Amino acid sequence: MSLIRYGAGETGAGGQALPFARAVEADGWLYVSGQVAMEKGEIVGGGVVAQTHKTMENLLAILKEAGYGLEDVVRVGVWLDDPRDFWSFNGVYAQYFGEHPPARACVQSAMMVDCKVEIDCVAFKRK
Repeated sequence: MSLIRYGAGETGAGGQALPFARAVEADGWLYVSGQVAMEKGEIVGGGVVAQTHKTMENLLAILKEAGYGLEDVVRVGVWLDDPRDFWSFNGVYAQYFGEHPPARACVQSAMMVDCKVEIDCVAFKRK
């Protein structure tokens, strides 16, 4: 089995080295690390709707770089800072996954950075 790492050795806010890859591919499976609404080292403002859009854009960029699309996503993990944001988040999420959503878990969690939402995923594409 061969592993391909995407974005290993990158830096985050303050120039700190990130001790993980943005994604790792193994035998057709792509594991994408949790994404937040980060742009140029800063969390975008605008509440959960704007942050969900930016988080999904970041996730899509990694999928595309690895040669995958949303149609290849089989599971998504979601962490929301505030459970009151659930329905607003769901409205944005549905715009991306449409009528064929993947399996998903969604929980409330305190975040490690000042954001409202974090999303990771697992995708599969037969090679």
